[in-house]
Amino acid sequence: MQAQLVLKAGKEKSLLRKHPWVFKGAVDKIIGQAKQGGTINIVSHSGEFLAKAAYSPHSQICARVWTYSLQENIDDVFFKKRVANAIALRKEWLAQANTNAYRLVAAESDGLPGITVDKYDNIIVIQLLSAGADKHRKKIVNALLAHFPDCVIHERSDVAVREKEGLSPVVQTLQGSLPETVIIKENDIKIEVDLINGHKTGFYLDQRKNRQIAGQHCRGKRVLNCFSYTGTFALYALKGGAQEVINLDVSASALNTSKHNISLNFDENIANRAKHLKVDVFEQLRKYDESGEKFDLIVMDPPKFIENKHHLEKAARGYKDINRLACKLLKPSGKLLTFSCSGLMPASLFNKIVADSALDAETELNYVEYLYQDFDHMTASYFPEGMYLKGLVCIKR
Repeated sequence: MQAQLVLKAGKEKSLLRKHPWVFKGAVDKIIGQAKQGGTINIVSHSGEFLAKAAYSPHSQICARVWTYSLQENIDDVFFKKRVANAIALRKEWLAQANTNAYRLVAAESDGLPGITVDKYDNIIVIQLLSAGADKHRKKIVNALLAHFPDCVIHERSDVAVREKEGLSPVVQTLQGSLPETVIIKENDIKIEVDLINGHKTGFYLDQRKNRQIAGQHCRGKRVLNCFSYTGTFALYALKGGAQEVINLDVSASALNTSKHNISLNFDENIANRAKHLKVDVFEQLRKYDESGEKFDLIVMDPPKFIENKHHLEKAARGYKDINRLACKLLKPSGKLLTFSCSGLMPASLFNKIVADSALDAETELNYVEYLYQDFDHMTASYFPEGMYLKGLVCIKR
């Protein structure tokens, strides 16, 4: 008999709205032998079947829904069907996108909780971040091979969130031979991706559209690229005709990659318009403020400041600080593209933080455009947590 997770009375509402998570506090009892990563039936307090889910006893999210159908089995056919659907959903957009690198599976938003799959040319990188995803590794790989039999498949399940699931980090090549780097193409720009040490699965694919938007505002401009990482906003700025781009980052290796990416795309005359400073961004912004430096366009794309809800207040102060300084460094009519990639940061709060930053800087901003992750990082209507990246294009009045 299938193990059952019985909810407390009244705790079935989110599942009836198709939200795929069950938290420990909603659980009344477990009936039968529920194993880590194994499939468990979720039932209401009155015994009504609600869903089949992956069980994770170590996590606060103790069950992640696979299906709401009692008849659907969590087998090879299930994973092949879900992967095929994820590919089909992206087909129309990919036909129009000028890129060979994209998110193939966006976890809960593709009905595959805890599973992230990115494709870089002929290399597929997967992250399995939940107990259920980890248990079904072979089925997931088989589903991918059914569509991409000649691709290298590499696993980068080296994310700290696995600890909450009672899982150790896993890094391994599951199919083919993995090169250290791969050069992808994005809107006619070449970008070298470090598949072994790069952030996330190797690269920030989610900012593709926003990089393009930034580049459209750069002709003849002096651009400050904060938390520049491997310099992809700088590539678009230079392509867009920027007069000067200053990249700020604390990582020497990331800045070296940025220099290399610039050399892949531009001749020496254009490449020399880019400068790279290995600095603490917070400190450098203060130095610029003290010296009276001004910029036409500032990109503020910091790393995730929030690991859990207890960090929200501290993170809000960090976002306010950097955006306040950016407001002070902008010329009149200058543009600020500012982002938060923290899923726990609500868009409404982020908008307020930027507004408060302008007030503290004794200036005024107009919001011109609201920015989100690109099409391949799609968000299911039942899973608002999937809309993690939010940004603003602002103009200084």
